[in-house]
Amino acid sequence: MKAVVGLLLMLLRVSHGVEIYCDGRQDGAQCYGALGGTVVLRLMDSASEITKYRWKFNTTVILNGKTNRIDSNLIANRSVFTPSKGTFRINDLSRTDGGVYTLETFDSSGRVLEPRTLQLFIQAPVSSVRLVTECLSQGEMRASCSSEGGDSPQYSWTLGGRTLTHTELLSGNHETNNITLKQHVSGRLVCSVKNNVSHVSKEEMISNCGFIFINCTLCDGTHISQWVFAANNTLCIESTTVPTTVRDTTVDPSLLICGLLFAVAVLSVVGIAMFFHLKMRKYKKTKVPATSRAMEYSENSFSVVELRS
Repeated sequence: MKAVVGLLLMLLRVSHGVEIYCDGRQDGAQCYGALGGTVVLRLMDSASEITKYRWKFNTTVILNGKTNRIDSNLIANRSVFTPSKGTFRINDLSRTDGGVYTLETFDSSGRVLEPRTLQLFIQAPVSSVRLVTECLSQGEMRASCSSEGGDSPQYSWTLGGRTLTHTELLSGNHETNNITLKQHVSGRLVCSVKNNVSHVSKEEMISNCGFIFINCTLCDGTHISQWVFAANNTLCIESTTVPTTVRDTTVDPSLLICGLLFAVAVLSVVGIAMFFHLKMRKYKKTKVPATSRAMEYSENSFSVVELRS
């Protein structure tokens, strides 16, 4: 009954941990196990053809057996050796399980045959990943990736399923946990964190932070070509897309506005000149010369003669 209960408890622990398989049949093999998880070590092809075998951890013998018979297992409460497969399963791994293991096999005369060593490393798996993005003042985007748990985490970034390139990165690289993206970058950004016993990722859809690229010429001849926040843009009426090698044959709206303003100014000056010209002509027609009035008065005048007695 106790054996059954122990087996159930062992299976319960395994179901909640990470199980990793490692082939340790080559001398000097390096294997990894997840903290709290399970590792399955392949020690031999089969124990049925081996007269005697001994499995040691550092200097402590933890397993003794002959062909298909197991004589002793020091950690039987959380390990299982399967002679027919030559595998040694260790459950509920702890930090103290890491170290050097040695397999010794013996022939019928008791001589040691081909001792082999195996080094087991125990790592805490990555439990979760947090991805944070932040828009900067000039439209760039800073992305930070952090993980909980996990020994020796390694970071990597992808955009739309492919590795980020130098044309998309303003600073950092695709193997660091903090990067800065250029203004035009958008799409599905994924941060992945892994070590030898786990792999976890986090993704987020990103856009260009509301910035647009403007490319225009003002009335005074000033050329503007830069990224600006679209909601506060007063420099150009319309914006063009990010500059490409294709020649743009459309007319800049700013140049049209400058031409219209110039035409309005010219028409205004011409209108004012014509107004004053007509005013002067009307004034000249209504004005009577002084010499004409004097002659009219002299022709119509008469003399008064006084008679005296």
